[in-house]
Amino acid sequence: MTEKLSDTGRATMLAPLLENGWEMNAAEDALCKTFEFADFTEAFGWMTRAALWAEKWNHHPDWRNVYKTVEVTLTTHDVGGLSSLDAKLARKLDSL
Repeated sequence: MTEKLSDTGRATMLAPLLENGWEMNAAEDALCKTFEFADFTEAFGWMTRAALWAEKWNHHPDWRNVYKTVEVTLTTHDVGGLSSLDAKLARKLDSL
């Protein structure tokens, strides 16, 4: 079962993500990042690739697409905050 990240887990899993442009939303206990692409087609293609991983892992982002930007928020609603699934998906999104 997925659990909310401990203080130690946050320190080790989130630090590299924060260094790579992710930001904490303390009010929602969530990670947030805005991805910018060359145009709408590139942004939508990235979202499609991301959706395949999200579906495979059964962990879906909250996101918003406007033209060439995609705003992503990651949190695990089932545990009321961040879990290892969020860190895993954030790393994958950065690699796409």
